[in-house]
Order: sequence, then structure tokens, then C-alpha cells
Amino acid sequence: MPKIPDSIVPAPLRKPAKPGQSGAPTGPAPTDLKDSPPERPSHVERLGDQAKDAPADVLAWVDQRMGGSGFLTGMLYRKVPKGTNWFYTLGSATLFAFIVQAVTGVFLAMFYTPSTTQAYASISHINNDVFLGQLVHGMHKWGASVMVILIFLHMGRTFFFGAYKYPRELNWVIGVVLLILTMTMAFTGYLLPFDQRSFWASVVGININGTGPIVGPYLSDFLRAGPELGATTLSRFYAIHMLLVPGALIALIGAHMYLVVKLGTTAPPWTKVGKPKFAEPVAQLDAGANGSAPTNGASPSA
Repeated sequence: MPKIPDSIVPAPLRKPAKPGQSGAPTGPAPTDLKDSPPERPSHVERLGDQAKDAPADVLAWVDQRMGGSGFLTGMLYRKVPKGTNWFYTLGSATLFAFIVQAVTGVFLAMFYTPSTTQAYASISHINNDVFLGQLVHGMHKWGASVMVILIFLHMGRTFFFGAYKYPRELNWVIGVVLLILTMTMAFTGYLLPFDQRSFWASVVGININGTGPIVGPYLSDFLRAGPELGATTLSRFYAIHMLLVPGALIALIGAHMYLVVKLGTTAPPWTKVGKPKFAEPVAQLDAGANGSAPTNGASPSA
């Protein structure tokens, strides 16, 4: 019978060594922990560390239940075409102007009274008596003009860069609706101070709407809310300006941004697009090495 090699036979099991015997770690015993105990953080320090980690823990808890990190990653870390420049920031600037309008509008609504007898007095109270009221009112007033200018520039950039073509036609339509809603919000907000200038400007605007075909007279009656411009008109303009138009803007801006992230942005028209490379025709190989005939029996070409 052949002998089995020692490398195949497993080593015999051994009992673990007892303390103090061979095989146990040797060396001086550790010092008494009572004489030099390890430093441990106090209860206050532990609470401080937990307070520092609380925001991150809350964000992680929310992200686990909403899954918003993937959307934010796709929105913030997306590929942009070659030649992207400052013209592409007009959309973000318009969005920032809308956020400023929404925030300042909320603070103004806390002190504004939509009444024909108290509207102008409430605006004067905001500008003269409320802390930083004149600053907030000025930001809202001039921010409306800035938003209208920015959205027109953004639409012009989209048109001249050809970003309305396939597959972005739907995003272009949404942008046109956003432009109309922005103009509506600017028009309805102009009447809210209810002074002489805003009153007669609104009368002219409503009459111009009434000259439109088919729906013009009905739209004019809807905006006026009566035979003449009065208290009901102011209440209706305030509801449209504060509730109807901002809600529609927020919904359409969300859809607009989703399509921008999904479809991406277009390259500037002056960017040269590289021509596709085609495989060049391969030159005919020689019939054989050193002039020898091919091995498959075919005759060489003349």
C-alpha cells in the first residue's frame, strides 16, 4: 500500500494553552486601570457630538424614504454640451427671480389689505412703518420687471439656438405657457396698490383684452368681474395673483425642469459638429507572398 504524503494528513488538534503556560502571550502585565483609567467623553460632549450629526441623520432619514438623492444627482451632475456659455444661465436666473417674487410676496401679503379703501393705505404702511418693508416692497416691485425681462431673454435664447426642435417641442410649449402666466401675474399685480396710475392702467389693459377675437369680451368681463372696475375686480386680481398663477407656475416649472434634466440642453449653433468617421476601403492584398499564387485556386486579378 503506498504511503500517504504528510502534506495531505491534517495536523492534530491541540487544546488552547492555559494562562501562564507556554503558548500564552508573555510579557509584563498591563498597569492597573484604576491608576490610569482611559479617557471617556463626558455626557455633555456626547450630546454635542449627537447634535452635530443630527442634521446629517435627518437628511439621511428623509432620503431613505423619498429617494431624492438620485434626482438631485442627475440634475446637478449632468453632462453639458461643448460650448456652453453664460447664455445658458438665463433659465436659472428666471427661476431665481421667481423665488424672490414668491418669498417677498408672502411677506407683503401679511400686511396688505385687498380693499379699495385700504389697499393704498396698507402699501403706505408697509413702506413707512414696517421694519424693512420698503426694501421688501422694492424687491417685489422691481423684481417683477426683472423676471419679465429674463424670461423674454431666455425664450429668445431658446429660439435662436434652435432648442425648440425635436425632441424638445413639449418643453418649448411649456415655456410659452410660462411666459403667458408670467405676464398675467405682472398684469394682475399692477392693480394691487390701487392708486390712480394702477387703476387707469388696468382699465386700459382690460379694454385691450376685450378687443381679442371670440374670447376677448368674455375674458374682459371675467377680469373686470362686473360692469366697472371696482372692489370685486381688486379681489379677483388678488386671488389670481396670489393663488391661481403661482400654483400653475410651480407645477409647470417642475415639469419644465424635469424635461431639461431628461433631454439635456442643446449645443450653441456656432459649435462645429464633428463629422462621423467612416471606415476607409481596405487596399487589395497581394495575391500571395513573393508573387506566389493564392492557395484557394483562384486566379489573380489582372
